[in-house]
Amino acid sequence: AVYPCYLETEVTAGAAVGSCGILPAGMRERRCVPMRQMEFKMERTGLLKEGDVLPVTEGKLPTSYYYTLGKAYAMSGNYSFSERLESKEGKVVSVHETAKGFFVTVEFEEP
Repeated sequence: AVYPCYLETEVTAGAAVGSCGILPAGMRERRCVPMRQMEFKMERTGLLKEGDVLPVTEGKLPTSYYYTLGKAYAMSGNYSFSERLESKEGKVVSVHETAKGFFVTVEFEEP
């Protein structure tokens, strides 16, 4: 799933050119960066925490792709070619436990 995430930057000294044109000093610019969230299955807790930025490695199966988070901390489900991840690293948004085990939600900036 892709969710919009807004990044704010403040122009501190003088005018600057932003995505909306020329911005006066002290004004905040908001730009939309598409973010994609994916869920990974983790076998044990305590390996990751919210805010961690980790690399992701892509694996290929005959008809799909899967992703490994960091040094094999967690693995994703299988994704089709059209759902293939383009980012090389992501930020941990949440770590939670369910009856099926521990899950990590990771957010990626997708171009």
